[in-house]
Amino acid sequence: MAEVLFYERPVPLNRTAHKDLRIKPIPNLKFASAVHSVPLTGVEFPAAARDLPILFGGMTPEDAGPMALLGLRENENLFINAAGQWEANTYIPAFVRRYPFVLAEKPAGQEGDDFTVFLDEAYEGFGTAEGDRLFKEDGAESELLANAVKFLGEFQQHVARTQWFMEQLRKHNLLEPRNIRLEKDGKSINLNGLFVVNEDKLRLLDEKTSHEFLREGVFGWIYAHLLSLSNIDRIGQRLSQREQVEVAEAASATKN
Repeated sequence: MAEVLFYERPVPLNRTAHKDLRIKPIPNLKFASAVHSVPLTGVEFPAAARDLPILFGGMTPEDAGPMALLGLRENENLFINAAGQWEANTYIPAFVRRYPFVLAEKPAGQEGDDFTVFLDEAYEGFGTAEGDRLFKEDGAESELLANAVKFLGEFQQHVARTQWFMEQLRKHNLLEPRNIRLEKDGKSINLNGLFVVNEDKLRLLDEKTSHEFLREGVFGWIYAHLLSLSNIDRIGQRLSQREQVEVAEAASATKN
């Protein structure tokens, strides 16, 4: 299964195996605290651009995909604090919000729809005693589960639209490599395997392509991406603040 990241034990949702399963809300997002980036769909660009750097990650332009940068160190999300709370009034990507459910492609040869719903059995909000049921007594989906499945379906549609968007960027050779280098206290942080849209090439697009991009909303997504790059410095500031806290906590522990 691709792009499951923080899903520890993803299994197919089953009306029989999960007929008594209940879910209760967990007041934290600790499950996402160890990811420094997550995939992003194009429709999210305008809202995400206010808070998060939007880049295209991959080894080459052919395999690059849009992502929200959440941290500068491995296994660290700078938008989640020690209590597991996401930074107030900042955008939470749909990739995170869909958890603990996910749509995954069925293995080749299996009948039915191309995708099936999976859930993460390791999610601490699942149980049989507390919370809302996933299935009603007659085996029908509960309203909660129906809404979750609807969200997954919409997310998958946005993924497909984003794939088309990426095809346009590659077709017109608009992506260029971008290495992020930040100097901090005599040390440097380097992030490689990233791409951004080349504005010079964007300006040279022919009239037909420009009209298509305008009609399909491609320009809006591109400019949201470009505007979001100023958030890279803000990510660096977040890291500095966290490092200051770490130093203070280490000093306090030494005294005690």
